[in-house]
Formats: sequence, structure tokens, C-alpha cells
Amino acid sequence: MATVHPEDVARRGGTVAWGRSVRHALDRPLTSYYLLLGASALLLTIGLIMVLSASSVRSFRFYDDSYAIVKRQLMWVALGIPAAWLASRFPYSAIRRLAWPGLGVAVLLLLLVQVPGLGVTVNGNTNWLALGPLQLQPSEIAKLAIVLWAAHVYARKERRLDRLHHVMVPVVPGLLAVIVLVVLGHDLGTALVLFAILLAMLWIVGAPTRLFVFSSSVIGVVALYLASTSSERRERLTNFVDPFKDYHDTGWQPAHGLYALSTGGWFGEGIGGSTQKWGDLPEAHTDFIFAVLGEELGLVGTLLVIVLFLTIAFAATRVAVATEDPFVRYATFGIVVWLLGQMIINVGMVLALLPVIGIPLPLISYGGSALLPSLVALGLLIGFARREPEAAAAFAARRRSRSTGVAAASPTGRGAGRAD
Repeated sequence: MATVHPEDVARRGGTVAWGRSVRHALDRPLTSYYLLLGASALLLTIGLIMVLSASSVRSFRFYDDSYAIVKRQLMWVALGIPAAWLASRFPYSAIRRLAWPGLGVAVLLLLLVQVPGLGVTVNGNTNWLALGPLQLQPSEIAKLAIVLWAAHVYARKERRLDRLHHVMVPVVPGLLAVIVLVVLGHDLGTALVLFAILLAMLWIVGAPTRLFVFSSSVIGVVALYLASTSSERRERLTNFVDPFKDYHDTGWQPAHGLYALSTGGWFGEGIGGSTQKWGDLPEAHTDFIFAVLGEELGLVGTLLVIVLFLTIAFAATRVAVATEDPFVRYATFGIVVWLLGQMIINVGMVLALLPVIGIPLPLISYGGSALLPSLVALGLLIGFARREPEAAAAFAARRRSRSTGVAAASPTGRGAGRAD
């Protein structure tokens, strides 16, 4: 007969107790709200620190000020946080009323990119729009616009989504039109993200499996064709698995990204300790900021960022599953696929698991055009979590408790209490 040691019993008991504590914490009505708020705030903070570090050399070289780029990022954060707060407080009806106008604005901006003199070409992609001193990327605005528009349309058709016609029209033609406008600017990476959002929306409304197979086949063929029309894209596509094969050309950026990650080790060189940002690593503060993060904060830092993104996805999915509002469900899944998909693509690029297609890391990479819509989207998720029935009841109970406490602490309240 096996001997049971008291230490083993205590260890098992501790594990069971810890598991119960975790389940109890996850079952609380405000868990999703705090997870979304906390993970978003931490990612934004890490992003500002990394933009400061990764851009300092470039800022000093081009602007004679090591803080020039991070100052711009701070300006966008100062605009984005109030915008996210407003988005979290907007009633659903107001958000849905903005769905069609938002899509119209996004399409208009994408059309303006094609106008000579307004469209700006950066790294071979004509996907920037110059409006006086302001330069923005309309495709980033389009990501948020199509999610809210598709969610609004599908929510209105909730009872008719068992018919393929209602699943397809008008969402699929509308999103394909946006994707075509993005492809006209040669921004294949963003087009793939938009197509992933389209597939996610179709999946969540229950589109047939054969539609996914057909759509994936078509987009795969189209993507390969578009990649073959550019020698640079073709070389990136064929050499991304082994960037050292073409080290001095298309492999330069991914190779130095791998150098940065390998140098960081477990705990990194410390904030500001990156050597790759001194010129060897192109786009160190934008598309390849994850490599600088790995060099300065190590494997621990990179895993922390990934875990924070997964935390957002986990908490948002809890909200989407629990809600009875179809608009909230569809919009939440769309936002999760957008942000998590971009994170996976960006990290895959830096790890040389995917071709370099110019996708920024949400909340971390420099760029106001990407940061502002991402913050608004997270504000919407936080608002959705805050308005879940149990969460709303918990907030109401907290407000009543505070009001009671203030009344009891006041001289009038104490006197009234004694009279009773």
C-alpha cells in the first residue's frame, strides 16, 4: 500500500485552493472589465517606453532632439485616451448610427489616396494621405469602420442570417470594395488584415464552411499574384524563411531583427541598451519595434506583451459570449481578430516566420494613424464589458455604497442617524 506523505497532501490542497481562487476571481462580474482596462493600459505604457527607446537615435539624427518622435506619440496618446473614454461611454444606438457614415468617411479617404498630390508613397506603398501638415493612413481608420459597419448590418439581420443571401449582402461586397481600394495603394499587408476581419465576421454569423474554403483559395491566389508583380515582394516571400540567404538585401531587416532578439536573452540588455536601433535595424520604432523590445527586455518582456494581447482577447471573448446584444457580439469578435491578428502577423515577421509586409504592432509601434483607432476600439470593448448586466449592477451597487458612505460621514447624516 502506497504511503501518502503529508507534504503531498498539503501541496495538492494548495493547488486546489489556488485553482478555486482563480475561478472565483474569473467569475466576478467586473473581471472582464478590469482585464481589458489593465492589459490595455500596460500595453500602452510599454509602447511609449519602447517608442522612446527605439526612436531616440533616429530622433537625434534627423531632428536634433532624442525625444522628437516620442513627443508626437504622446500627442496621439493625449488625443486617443479621451477618444477611448468617450467610446466607452457612447450608447450602443449612437455607435450604430455612426456605422454607415463611418464607412463612408473611410471609403472617401481611401479614394482620396488615389488622387495625385494627396496620396503619399512610403516604402513603395501609396497608402498615406496628406491633408496639409497632417499625414494619416486611411486604411487604419477603415479597419475600425468596417468592423462597426458589418456588426451593425448583421445585428439588424440577426433573424435572417440563416439565408446565405443575407449573410453575403451587403457586407461582403462592401468589405471587398474597401480591400480593393487598399490593394490599389499596394498595401498588401493591410489588405490581408482586412480580409481576416471579413472572414471573422462571416464565421461568427455562421457562414457555410464551403464559403471559407472558396474565399481562402481565392485570396491565396490573388495574394500570390500581387506579390509576384513586385520584385521586392517576391524576394521577401521567397527568402523570409532564411533571411541570411540574402543578408545584404531583402534579408537585412529580418536578419537584424533576429540578431536583436537573440542578443536580448532571457531578461534583455535593459531599457535603452539596444544596439540594433543605432542604424542596423530599419523601422526600429515602427514595424520592428518588437525586435528592440526583445533586445532590451528579453524573452520575459516579449512574452509579457504577447500575454497581455491574449488577455485582451480572452476578456473580450468572455464579453462576446455572455452578451445578448448581437451588435456587441459581432463588433467584439471583429475587434479581437483585428488586434490579435495584427499582433500575430507582426511578431511572425520579426521571428522570420512570415514575410515582412509592413504591419505595425498595435499599441506598441509608433504611429498615430494606427494608435488612435486601436484606442477607440479598446474603449468600445471596455464599454461593452462595463455595460454587461452583472457588471452594470456591480457598478451601481458601488455607487450606492459610496453615496451612503458620504451621507453617513456628513454632519447631517450623523445627526439623522442618531435621530433614527
